[in-house]
Formats: sequence, structure tokens, C-alpha cells
Amino acid sequence: MVKDIQVLNEKETRGGFGEGILEAGRKNPNVIALTADLLGSMKLQAFIKEFPDRFVQCGIAEANMIGVAAGMTIGGKIPYTTTFANFSTGRVYDQIRQSVAYSGKNVKICASHAGLTLGEDGATHQILEDIGMMKMLPGMTVIVPCDFNQTKAATIAIADYEGPVYLRFGRPKWPNFTPEGQKFEIGKAQVLNEGTDITLFACGHLVWKCVEAGRILEEKGYSVELINIHTIKPLDEEAVLRSITKTRCAVTAEEHNVLGGLGDSIAQVAARHLPIPIEYIGTKDTFGESGKPTDLLKKYGLDTPQIVEAAEKAIARKKG
Repeated sequence: MVKDIQVLNEKETRGGFGEGILEAGRKNPNVIALTADLLGSMKLQAFIKEFPDRFVQCGIAEANMIGVAAGMTIGGKIPYTTTFANFSTGRVYDQIRQSVAYSGKNVKICASHAGLTLGEDGATHQILEDIGMMKMLPGMTVIVPCDFNQTKAATIAIADYEGPVYLRFGRPKWPNFTPEGQKFEIGKAQVLNEGTDITLFACGHLVWKCVEAGRILEEKGYSVELINIHTIKPLDEEAVLRSITKTRCAVTAEEHNVLGGLGDSIAQVAARHLPIPIEYIGTKDTFGESGKPTDLLKKYGLDTPQIVEAAEKAIARKKG
């Protein structure tokens, strides 16, 4: 049952990235870290201490960083570019499209401080369009892990994956509930709980919010299927179809605009194979604002009560 999913501790997902790139560097001498003047925010200190000759400080020049990383791949290196999600995508989209995606370069674009939970830095930094931007690039893999342990595992796994990757994670401390030392499978959805009445599909920080919502729904007598879609692209369509064939309705939850994100990906699969009632949790065609992360999630409708309400609405639509 969803209530059996327990918090191990609270840690920043960006901290999982820091530990993950260090371990990836130990396993593979071709792993290189680049940053755009944000080594502290990106938790790169341990990597730099152990591998000072495998670190490049690019300064506040994100476009140049992407170009440098693309060039490194020609010599067999595996560059991890690091900065905030807004600067990793919106500021350098042309460079990513032309130098990385179009060319199929083995660059790992690692983006922290994504979504509303960036908090007080406000709308200019809280990018809510990046999943859509990146998943539309041909050949780009898009990964949004849910907690510290999974971010660490994903960071290690992408070193062995050939091709461009966008890895998105966050700033605040957040419930850490998936197993330590887990094997991360790119493109394989994680079923956290099986149920028959409603499917909750989520990614990133919103997975934990769906755990909280699932507990409330179970108390109300509903059987809840909870699936962590940590890989937005390539999407595990088989897992999506297997679940909605059983539950016949769904809620998607993401810290992102409902236009172009996880919800759209799930809806496309359903539209092609099995049209069902789907409710969407995410920002509604809007920018964010400055505030405490939890307050912003509540204000913009990305909190636990809104997920519960959406699930009950989807179930009611299913019943007609």
C-alpha cells in the first residue's frame, strides 16, 4: 500500500547529483565536470578535490560551456555540464540544438534548481518549460528523478549511456524514500504501488506529493496505482498502457507547465491506444514568483490536496 512507502531522510536532490558524479568519475576516467560559475550550488566540491584536472570552470558563459562540452566528446570524453535549469536550457537552446542534439554528441546536461521549488529566486529562475523544450529535441533523453537516492543513481547511469541526456533535479531538501544503491534503468518506469481505481503518474518532487495523496485516497477506500515516470523520454509506453488498461483513469503530476510536459506525453499514449479521463497537475500556462517552495506549490495547485481532488474527479469521470 502507498502508506508503506516511508521517508528515509530529507536531502537535496542536487546533493544526489554531487555524490553521483563523483562515483561516475571514479568508475570512468572520461567523465569531465564543467560548470558556469556554480560549482558550490551544483555540489561539485568533492569531484573537484578528487579530480582537479577533470574540471573546467567556464564562468558565466553557458553557451560557451555547451560548445566546449560538445567538442570534448570528439575526443571520447563524457562531459557533464552543470548550472541552473533555466540557464541549462532557455539560455542555450540554440547551442544544445545545433551542437549537441543535431550532432548526436554524448553531452550530459545536468540542471539543478528546476521548477517552483527553487523558491525565493523567483520567476526569472524558476523555469517551467524545460521538459517540453528538451523532449522535443530529436535524440535527447530526458530524466527527472524523484529524490536524492534516485538522482545519485541516475547521475551514475547516464555515464554509460551513449547520447545526449538532460538530467533535471532541484534545490530544496526533499523526502528521500527510494532505496540507497538502486540500479537506475533509463526508460523504465518505477511502479511504487499497484492499484485498480486510479493511476497517479508523476516525476521529480511531485512523486512524493503523490505518495501523500495516495495515502489519503487509500483512506477514502480507493485502490491507487502510483508510477514514478523518472524518464520522460524515452517514455515507458508499455508501463503506461499496462496501468491505464487496469485503472481506466489517471492523474499526471509534475513541477512544470501542463503544456508540453509529462502530462502531454501520457495523454499522447492514451489518445493513440486507450482514451481515458486524465486530470493534470502542473502550472497552468504561467510563470512563477518568489516565495517559499511549499507555499508556491500550494498557490499554483501542485500540492497534495489538489492531487486528491484531481484523482476523485478522474474517477468520477470514468464512472460517467
